[in-house]
Amino acid sequence: MSRTSPPSPPYSHKANNELLQKGLMLVFIGLAVLVGPHFMAPSSMRDVIASSAAVGWFAVVLGGAFVVRYALRRRNRPSP
Repeated sequence: MSRTSPPSPPYSHKANNELLQKGLMLVFIGLAVLVGPHFMAPSSMRDVIASSAAVGWFAVVLGGAFVVRYALRRRNRPSP
């Protein structure tokens, strides 16, 4: 008995665009958290943002995963 995977569900155009938007926003926020302290004047706010580098990296990686998922969905989309 052979097992086959069920067909992947069709995703709407709106869902794909939202995935791309969320991914890009996360990447930009993560980069801002990572790069921002280098351009800020020394203050307590700069120290707080600089100490949250792990959060910035998490946002960059998660946003990158969303963008990759969007690209895979778009590549595997059946042509109209």
